[in-house]
Amino acid sequence: MRNLLYGLYRRRLRRRVSHLPVPRHVGIILDGNRRWAAMQRASAKHGHQAGAAKVREFLGWCDDLGVEVVTLWLLSTDNLSRDEAEVSQLLRIINDTVNELAESGSWRIHPMGFWDELPAAIRENLQRIKENCGTRDGMLVNVAVGYGGRREVVDAVRSLLQEHAKQGTSLEDLAATIDIDHIAEHLYTKGQPDPDLVIRTSGEQRLGGFLLWQSQYSEFWFCEAYWPDFREIDFLRAVRSYGGRHRRFGA
Repeated sequence: MRNLLYGLYRRRLRRRVSHLPVPRHVGIILDGNRRWAAMQRASAKHGHQAGAAKVREFLGWCDDLGVEVVTLWLLSTDNLSRDEAEVSQLLRIINDTVNELAESGSWRIHPMGFWDELPAAIRENLQRIKENCGTRDGMLVNVAVGYGGRREVVDAVRSLLQEHAKQGTSLEDLAATIDIDHIAEHLYTKGQPDPDLVIRTSGEQRLGGFLLWQSQYSEFWFCEAYWPDFREIDFLRAVRSYGGRHRRFGA
């Protein structure tokens, strides 16, 4: 009976959402794997594996709705300061997940982040996938690994300065001409639309540094469910909420 009611409600939500504006770009903070595992009296590794298994399912929901870009925050720069054994396990799970997404051929996979502190083998693998999957068709999936919003802005400014140094631009000339668009052209998401909807699971109501520059006019939706328990109806509720809002863009 429970499964029957769930199916009926899901179909109802799908019909409702089909008549509403769909976000072009969805960003999601996949939070709560460790707390979910603790509730199951399981290891953190089990929680991370359950969270990884949810990723492909979520991307399928986005694809079905016609979302063009998805940004998944899989690992923050702060996460790297956790227990070394847990970080090592988590990196292996993430690496395997990104490989599976790339090998599926279903989407354009774009790994992004600050990778200097990652193991060399993982850095090289992420770079290889970034180069090989960029020309594919299908939904664009940004995979944020070793990502921090402040770090991204620093990297963008550094890239901008390096570009103009090669061109021989003086600091005085650069300071006189630099604007918002110049910074945006050097972000990890350059050339992409900014996120329309940002979702965070696990009940936390904060960005934590996710897409700080890009989310200026994003709509936010916070879900109590831990990421491994995130359901299609949770996603559809988020899209329904988004579709019913009047976006003001600072006006």
